[in-house]
Amino acid sequence: MDAKPWQDRVREEDALVEQLQLLTSESAKRRAAALLDGVAELGTVADVARDLGKSWTAIDKAIKKNGPSGPTTTA
Repeated sequence: MDAKPWQDRVREEDALVEQLQLLTSESAKRRAAALLDGVAELGTVADVARDLGKSWTAIDKAIKKNGPSGPTTTA
């Protein structure tokens, strides 16, 4: 049985990494939307963080980075 050439294996793994990055990005957006729903229900980011047992900053960063408005900049 012939093994695949290394170049083909690298191309296949590159394609897989690209797919996984896309899936990760989409998942992060859905997670941010769910976190925003939590904020709407509980009232604050801190309340969501407490409920999930996570840090306030982790929740805040996830929402800011992946939320519907994305990162904000000021001019």
